[in-house]
Parts: sequence; structure tokens; C-alpha cells
Amino acid sequence: MSTTSHTSSTTTSTVAVDQVDVRGPRFAAWITTAVLVVVLLTAAFSPAVAGVLLALQAVVFAIGAAVGPRRSPYGRVYATLVAPRVGPPTEREPTAPLRFAQLVGFVFAAVGVLGFAIGAPLVGAVFAGFALFAAFLNAAFGICLGCQIYPLVARFRPATA
Repeated sequence: MSTTSHTSSTTTSTVAVDQVDVRGPRFAAWITTAVLVVVLLTAAFSPAVAGVLLALQAVVFAIGAAVGPRRSPYGRVYATLVAPRVGPPTEREPTAPLRFAQLVGFVFAAVGVLGFAIGAPLVGAVFAGFALFAAFLNAAFGICLGCQIYPLVARFRPATA
């Protein structure tokens, strides 16, 4: 587990920031993209199966939000199968925005699952499509929408002592 020091511009205290190799979350985004494409293709033939697949992806999002990208299912796959073969990381990013992005992904997937479950497959497909858009942006271009929104939301969190 790697940490670096980060000093806030308003204080002189040093806070350790948990960081991960940027390639791990992008790898996870590629897997997520593939899963969500399968969800949308399946929704055309069987909304119930699409709902189950999206529910499984929602669980992956929830785990990633709860425990962070390093211990999420796709993060473990990356650490076990990919990281040993690609060499040491050259760039890292903080985990807090990534966890928030996973939470946002969970919300979209959960609403999509709800849509499929209540017999509104269009709602399910639209929310799966939103999640797919965000996952693909991160996978293909390294643009994490949840990470971009995180600083705005973090302003509303209560300050710690």
C-alpha cells in the first residue's frame, strides 16, 4: 500500500493520501465497459437476465466504493494477473475520488436494476447506458467522471479536526 504526503493549502498539517496505480482503475473500467455492453445487448432479448447481470455489476461497484479500488474484485484481478506483467507504476492517483466514482456507478446500476425489476426495461437500459458512458470514458480516455465531480461533493463534507 503506497502513501504519499499531501499538505492542505489552509493548514500546515500533513495527511497521508492512499494512492493506486492509474492502470488498475482503467483496467477495471474496461471490464466494466464489457459487462455493461453485455447488459445492454442482453436487455434487447431478456430484460430479466440483463437485470441480473446489472445487479452483479452493482455489487462490484458497491464493493469498490466500500473497500477501495485495490481490494475490489476487478482490482484484485488486476493485481494478480496484470500488474506483475506490466512493471512498476509510473503514475498514481488518490483512492478517495475513485471510491466516490464507484459509489456513483453503484447508484446508476442500482436504478437500472430497479428499472429492470419493475418492468421498465427502458429505464434499466438508460441507466446502464449512463454507467457504460462513464466507464468507457475512463477506460478509453482516462477521464473519470466521478473523480471530476468528487472535489465538488467533498466541499460539503464536514471538516475533520
